[in-house]
Amino acid sequence: MTVVCLAYAPIAMTELWPYARPGAPALGEWLLGRAVSPEFVAEAVRDRMGPYGRSLIPLIVHAVLGGLLMLLGPVQLLSAVRRRIRLHRITGTVFAVTVYASMAGAALYLVRTPPAEAFSGAAFWIVLATILVGTVGSVTFGILAAVRGFPDLHQRWLLLCYGFLMTAPLLRIEWGLLPSLYPGLGLADINRVAIMHLGALVSFGALLASRALDRRATVPGLTGTWCPLPVRVAAHLAGAAGLVRITVAFLDEGTAGRRLLLAYLVPYAVTYAVIAARAARAGARGAAWPREEWSLHLAALCLAPAFSAVTLPVLERTLGLDRITALVAGVGIGCGMLAYAAVTAVSLRILYAREVLKRQREFADPPTTPADARVAAGTSREGAQG
Repeated sequence: MTVVCLAYAPIAMTELWPYARPGAPALGEWLLGRAVSPEFVAEAVRDRMGPYGRSLIPLIVHAVLGGLLMLLGPVQLLSAVRRRIRLHRITGTVFAVTVYASMAGAALYLVRTPPAEAFSGAAFWIVLATILVGTVGSVTFGILAAVRGFPDLHQRWLLLCYGFLMTAPLLRIEWGLLPSLYPGLGLADINRVAIMHLGALVSFGALLASRALDRRATVPGLTGTWCPLPVRVAAHLAGAAGLVRITVAFLDEGTAGRRLLLAYLVPYAVTYAVIAARAARAGARGAAWPREEWSLHLAALCLAPAFSAVTLPVLERTLGLDRITALVAGVGIGCGMLAYAAVTAVSLRILYAREVLKRQREFADPPTTPADARVAAGTSREGAQG
């Protein structure tokens, strides 16, 4: 991740220079032209010129600060691992302010650009808006968790936030790789293939990082499970129904639909297999907390196709999208939104466990207030007199 971030930072900072001053150097365009073809780059520039021209200054702010975030992310992670608390707090403050400023630039672009006129179309606009909301929400919850003294929750939210930010460099990597798998596809179609799985990929990476950094076998106050067998069965049935609905809808779209379906199903199946195996392994060794977290994320992953299937008619009717655009948008945001919901559920699970532990301690401890002490003393005297 560090290598990708360091390599992408100068690309992000210079990506929009040619749109402000034609002929200005852009490292990303230079690399993409050699990885794919100059024609592919020319098409990308042409397609983005109109949408970007209306909001160029906010987008330049977004891109330059996005490059800075690529540098701050590894610093944050390494300082946390090495327990450099002061450095972590200082760079964390800079990171949070930079996230808000960078996302403000992206928000101005989205507000000024109708979905149908956005770069790569309405589905891409919807996915970008969802990533923006998820990024801002994640960093906000991460700040609140740090202020309230919940480092484990702070860690999870900030890792999810950085996962959403990592969609930018990963998308550029796919621009360089996917044309060799699908020769002849333009950038808009390449973007449609990429958004089929980027949300699932980055949220899965955030989950793996969270579990790698959390070595606890249990959490004090953790009792029972929020994912008993009936809940798991219901989530799997809903997910299966959603997958059937999505599969049929994509197959009705011919070759393009089958290509998009494959780009969704293969990463989804790999993610499901890994999470299910980790949950079963944690249960077999009696690690209650890892099993609970894996199980909550597995339930959310199962529900993602159901969410996407339900979203399809909503997007068609509210935004007036055609079937394939609504389908791509619904599937593109499904896994990311349900991963966000899973982190929310994990956070509530930890907070509930701490509340249970707090009540257990209050019940076990003797009264400490003067009023309670007087009541206890009076009760003792009455017992002695009796």
